[in-house]
Amino acid sequence: MTETYGNEFVQKFESFAPKQLAESGDPVGLAVGTLNKPIKKMMITLDVRPEVVQEAIEQHVDFIFAHHPPIFRPLKNLATDDAQNKMFADLLKNDITVYSAHTNLDVATNGMNTWLADEIGLKETEIMHVTKRLSYKKIAVFVPKENEEEVRKALTAAGAGQIGPNYKDCTYTFEGIGRFTPINHANPTIGEIDQVEQVSEARIEVVFPEHLTQTIEKALFEAHPYEEPPYDLYTIENFVDEYGLGRVGNLAEPISVADFAQKVKEVFGVTGLRYITPDNQKLIQRVAVCGGDAGKYYPEALRKKADVFITGDVYYHTAHDMLADGLTVIDPGHHIESICKPRLADLFTQWKTEANWDFDIIQSAINTDPYEFI
Repeated sequence: MTETYGNEFVQKFESFAPKQLAESGDPVGLAVGTLNKPIKKMMITLDVRPEVVQEAIEQHVDFIFAHHPPIFRPLKNLATDDAQNKMFADLLKNDITVYSAHTNLDVATNGMNTWLADEIGLKETEIMHVTKRLSYKKIAVFVPKENEEEVRKALTAAGAGQIGPNYKDCTYTFEGIGRFTPINHANPTIGEIDQVEQVSEARIEVVFPEHLTQTIEKALFEAHPYEEPPYDLYTIENFVDEYGLGRVGNLAEPISVADFAQKVKEVFGVTGLRYITPDNQKLIQRVAVCGGDAGKYYPEALRKKADVFITGDVYYHTAHDMLADGLTVIDPGHHIESICKPRLADLFTQWKTEANWDFDIIQSAINTDPYEFI
């Protein structure tokens, strides 16, 4: 197994949920500490609270991966008499790095809202509210046949070749003869100065998200044997990835509002929830779900012809508007996003196995839901 630095892990994660997908002003990414050190023990949590930090210290954790960023607003001082400030002091004192993925994880293709939709059994899902459209590029590189596999692996490891959520390592290759003459002060890997050279080469073509351009070029330059790697870079105009908040899909069978609300309560393990409906016994089948505080997006649920919208933190006056528009809404609270802990643990364990990483992964056992129901 190989030692894994924080920046290596983050590069892998951000190919899954790029920071560019986050909403404007969302402070995702590195929040405390440094990524330039090995990870020994990672803890996954929904929130970074003082009790969670103490748990991390007791568990000898050196990397906290959180969904909710620990710093939403600038700190006014660093006085440790304040419990929140002391939490940051404890993190620094114990050399614990904190990294967060918030709205970028929410909108990722197989991220938070996909997990919530899966949990309640939605099928034929689509994005509720598109927030980002990412363009693609294609790189075509010419490489000696004996170096073909090495270069191909370097490109795909850097994030190229992912097409949709279900296919990776997608490349195309064809063979030919490359010809060149080294001149002046060239230092060719193959050939001699002022002599025509020809080489059996492969042309590797692979697509990648436009924001990874510098990363892909860097990987190419490091893996390619030539002093001047020959490659072409194209903009792909017929392929755009859409990302967005929420998912809308269909239940296998119609169900009454009252029964579905009970199912949501059981599925997410909450002790209480609120719901808004013009008819408790109305049968519903098309469901929109969006983690967190997404009440303002309820018109998008209506536009997608949802019978019911599941989200947290619904405001009183917004609830009146929802009711007036005839929409059934279930509010099981913000904390249902704690589904991220087991889902991320499974994902990171898969990556760890594939990359032969050497660090432990645990889930926080602290329940950070501030609400209780009587």
